Amino acid sequence: MAYFPRTPARHRSRSDVAKTPLTPSHLLSALNNVSISSPTKTGGSKYSVADITNPFISKSRPVSPVKRTTSGTIQVSESLQRQASSGVIRKGGIESKLNVVSRDYVPPPKPEAKRSRSTPAMRDSRDRFITNREETEVAATLDLMSLNPTSSSPGHTARLVAATGVPLNKRVLAYHEAPPAASDTTLTKQREIARPLYSRPGSLPSSSGAVSNRSRKIAVQPERVLDAPGMVDDFYLNLLSWSVQNVVAVALSENTYIWKADSGEVVQIGEAPEGTYVSSVDFSNDGAFLGIGIGSGDVELWDVESGQKLRSMGGHQAQIAALSWHGHILSSACGDGSIWHHDVRVARHKVMELLGHSGEVCGLKWRADGELLASGGNDNVVNIWDGRVGDVAEGSRGVARWTKRNHSAAVKALAWCPWQPSLLASGGGTNDATVHIWNSTTGGRLHSVKLPAQVTSIQWSPHKKEFLTTHGYPTNAIMVHAYPSLDRVAEIRDAHDSRVLFSCISPGGDMVCTGAGDENLKFWRIWEIPRQKKKKEGPEGRGLTGSGILSLR
Repeated sequence: MAYFPRTPARHRSRSDVAKTPLTPSHLLSALNNVSISSPTKTGGSKYSVADITNPFISKSRPVSPVKRTTSGTIQVSESLQRQASSGVIRKGGIESKLNVVSRDYVPPPKPEAKRSRSTPAMRDSRDRFITNREETEVAATLDLMSLNPTSSSPGHTARLVAATGVPLNKRVLAYHEAPPAASDTTLTKQREIARPLYSRPGSLPSSSGAVSNRSRKIAVQPERVLDAPGMVDDFYLNLLSWSVQNVVAVALSENTYIWKADSGEVVQIGEAPEGTYVSSVDFSNDGAFLGIGIGSGDVELWDVESGQKLRSMGGHQAQIAALSWHGHILSSACGDGSIWHHDVRVARHKVMELLGHSGEVCGLKWRADGELLASGGNDNVVNIWDGRVGDVAEGSRGVARWTKRNHSAAVKALAWCPWQPSLLASGGGTNDATVHIWNSTTGGRLHSVKLPAQVTSIQWSPHKKEFLTTHGYPTNAIMVHAYPSLDRVAEIRDAHDSRVLFSCISPGGDMVCTGAGDENLKFWRIWEIPRQKKKKEGPEGRGLTGSGILSLR
């Protein structure tokens, strides 16, 4: 049956379109009448399509003719096709000249995924100011700059090298070579010999022997040295005192002496009973009386002017390591850990007992106003007692207001600040070597400073915001510290040949007397008296001013 292609619907007129309306019944009957038969070969390579009577489906178009396989200049024969289909390729044949794929397709690498915010970016580790390029890079750079000898005139390059003095392909900026060793080794040997003298822990040596981080300097030599034969080398004792009448008391074994600074006179006050020794001394507030503690536990009271013993107060069962006065009350610290208040005016002298230490009490200081008493002991404890006890009677006992256990060694060094009464300084022994500053009102610790050796005594300056500390092994030093910064203002190393165990300050506040196991008393000028106070005291004044200083020289 001949095939007549239909005109596209968009070119047909409305009259060519079927006028029969399309309804569901017409569509169903049309689908039932559809019959499709298999195509049959009708000669050659043409195929006939089955007749379709469905008015809505047009007759299929003829199948595309089979394309003949051809190749550029090579005629494809039937034998070549059979060989290609069987996979056999002859060596030397025409088929061997075809391009044969011998490798699989390799896809290009995928782009790297974007890093997350938490992944650090790779940074260039090179320094933009200091070059670390290799010689090949330097040569390439010089080549670009037309300075490479291979690309420039040899004569011109030689002139550049001679003019600049810089070898080619080398850095222009470089470190200088180390200076040659000194031919004379005398100075080096001297430094090695003197090195141990400056190896004290915590010290900063200087050419004068004093250590200072400020402009103020102190004399590193004592103004006067007194012999003190028989001075006991015992950390727990207190064998020095300086009265307001400019008199120094010192205990030498079983004897007690006073040295009058104004006249230089030395007087023996008393002698301890046979078989015992003097363990502590302290002047009364007015300097008229001297309290002497004995190793047997007795406390003696002496008149300084007449040199007579007024009374002896017993009751303690161990040595009296420390004494402290306030008014008519003389407080004594005993080796059994107790502290007694003695009223020197009455026959029954013991008016109160303070129990707050489990070891020997070796430090004891009344505050100037008499409201508080500080004590330190071999149990590493600092106690601050209330001195306002009111009416007292025999057998009365007190309880410490503040108890501090910050020290890790025996506490002997105690000092109240004269220009800020609420401040108390305490220093620990060898295993502690620390000074703590306490607020006696709140009980809080304000400052602390670690020092290179055991702290044996502390003295506050009445004119400057500074305090002095004396030390034992290994420095045997005297140190001056600023307050409240606690900076070390000055240091006198090896102030004595043995550890500096005792100290006391002059009434004028400018001199400090120290005692040590080397059996010497040394007087040091640490501070200066303010000018306005010098004018008030005049040439006849007390203290180490006017005629008083002449006696020391």
